[in-house]
Amino acid sequence: MALFIIGIVILFVGAFFYSKFVEKQIDPDDRETPAVKKSDGLDYVAMSKKKNWLIELLNIAGTGPILGPIQGILFGPIAFIAIPLGNIFAGSVHDYFNGMISMRNGGAQIPRLVNKYLGTGAKRVYNVIIAILLLLTGVVFIYTPGDLIANDVLGMAPQGKTIVIIYTCIFVYYILSTILPIDKIIGRIYPVFGLFLIISAIGVFIGILRFGKGNMAFDGYGLFAEHPMGQKFIPSFFITVACGILSGFHGSQSTLISRTVKSEKEGIATFYTAMVAEGFIAMCWAGGAIVLFSSGKAALDTNATLMVGNISREFMGNIGGLLAILGVIVLPITSGDTCFRSLRLIIAEEFNIDQRNKAKRVMIALIIFIPAILILYFAKSNPNGFNILWRYFGFTNQLVSVFALAMASSYLIVNKKQYLVTLLPGAFYCFIVFSFIISAKGIGFGRSLTTSYIIAAIITVLYIVSIIKYARNQNDRIQSIILE
Repeated sequence: MALFIIGIVILFVGAFFYSKFVEKQIDPDDRETPAVKKSDGLDYVAMSKKKNWLIELLNIAGTGPILGPIQGILFGPIAFIAIPLGNIFAGSVHDYFNGMISMRNGGAQIPRLVNKYLGTGAKRVYNVIIAILLLLTGVVFIYTPGDLIANDVLGMAPQGKTIVIIYTCIFVYYILSTILPIDKIIGRIYPVFGLFLIISAIGVFIGILRFGKGNMAFDGYGLFAEHPMGQKFIPSFFITVACGILSGFHGSQSTLISRTVKSEKEGIATFYTAMVAEGFIAMCWAGGAIVLFSSGKAALDTNATLMVGNISREFMGNIGGLLAILGVIVLPITSGDTCFRSLRLIIAEEFNIDQRNKAKRVMIALIIFIPAILILYFAKSNPNGFNILWRYFGFTNQLVSVFALAMASSYLIVNKKQYLVTLLPGAFYCFIVFSFIISAKGIGFGRSLTTSYIIAAIITVLYIVSIIKYARNQNDRIQSIILE
């Protein structure tokens, strides 16, 4: 319990002070933001600070800050320290700079920013990776809420006609939120969704305070526990617990909201603190899981999705538990809708397709949703389909963040700011991503950890040198590029 409380204090106190240092590197001013300068009633729509914060939080908080920490706590109570530190120094920094650099470049999406600050070659690689990530993310955020609705709300097996109908309803909502103006559905329905989110997080937090004393450690272990699947803390923990610490997917969401913020001075409140709130959500579900695991009320091999219902009902009873489950269902749905919307904007931006034309928006939506349906069919029809989908999602998610942090580092170097604020977390995750994929069995190369660490360390050094060298050599060219 003490370590959990310490982690919560680190998260909020650390974020309060470090966010001020981070903000100085952008030095927000009174210039017109894209929401004001390029207002079009579709994607560039000025909205209030409270609404932007809520939409940003719901955009980035999918099932990751719940399912990830539930699995991540199996590495031991060290998660209560790793989550807040990673959130403050990596995840919140990542989201803030993505959003603010986009605002400084006319609301440009990450691919155009990568092209400007890292070059055409990096952009081509990034485009492939981000397209794959957004498709995988969208499918994950149809699969998990759909199954939760069937299993925990309707009390029916997530299969047959029932699940087809549920998936179809989610798809219809996603299509509408992808092609309609951002304030017509997303801006109006999110406050309702936000209520369920807040209820679920606070309910789990109170449950931890009530039932957590003496039940928040694995017998015979200190900070670290022996993972039941034999996974190692480095690198697997930081792939498993993505959202809540750092998530590359968030870059596509921060740049989406960069088009609706009325003032640069709202950046910290909109981007940085939304990620801190997600860190709190991750801490709560990690704490809830360890209470059940350590008290013997749940086996260590219990499916993470089933643990959501177990934790909710254990801490809040049937009615409160149902509200908490609804909050968990809301999270992926409110990330999946803007996930597909972000992919539409990236495709439109890449091929210069005018999005004021409704027919063209629908055309891109069809291009997006056809492969999404095929991936969902594979994940549902293959016995191990979802596990494969989740592993590739986790790896791709963190790989995308490495590119975004590199882009932000280049921006800071060009503008003569403290670039280590983004370069160090980028380098750390570069090491994590490559050591994971080189050592992972099944989806990776299956090499030994020692070999993986050595190769990943070499790649990380090249990553650092390449960013600094490119930004300094291309300084004049980068400053001359105007993205509108």
